Amino acid sequence: MRNWKETSLGLVAGFAAMVGTMMPDPASAAMSAVAVTSVNMRAGPSTAYPIVVGLPSQAALTVYGCTANTTWCDVSWGRERGWVSASYVQVFYRGTPTVVTPVVAPVVGITVVSFNQTYWNSYYVGRPWYGQWNAYYLPAAPPPRGGAVAGCSDRGCGAAVVRPGHVAFGHCTDGTCSGTSINRGPFGNVRVRHGSFSRD
Repeated sequence: MRNWKETSLGLVAGFAAMVGTMMPDPASAAMSAVAVTSVNMRAGPSTAYPIVVGLPSQAALTVYGCTANTTWCDVSWGRERGWVSASYVQVFYRGTPTVVTPVVAPVVGITVVSFNQTYWNSYYVGRPWYGQWNAYYLPAAPPPRGGAVAGCSDRGCGAAVVRPGHVAFGHCTDGTCSGTSINRGPFGNVRVRHGSFSRD
């Protein structure tokens, strides 16, 4: 007959195993996506980085997150890991394949991820260009005070503001500037606002 100590240890171990299966896996933050068309996976979030592999159209991807301005996403395809322009990545949103944009990313739960030399060292050791980190890596210029990143040009106006829990961006079409503001509340709730004004 087993004594009470052995029985208690068995119950504790069983309970721990059951709780472990209910706990979220860190990898569960990743989500499934597809490549909209044939596109290059890069070793960093810019076309200045070397090509890791060419992805075929409709390649099944896993998305781990995107840059703060949602222009590039960290993805994997099979055993390859790298960066793809967000405009070529579709996730399922409300049952419909939707391209990843600054509006869609926070709503579907895509987190902001950063790119650094640790990432480079984790995935690209042995590649012909691995030892050329300094030739490729160009850190982003710090944004002006207030976190605004201007995007004005002779083709229109626009800006992006990125702060913890808040993303705002805009663009101009036919003399009217339009923008979107996304705020994530303390409980994960997301509020999206749209607005516009005429420059005339």
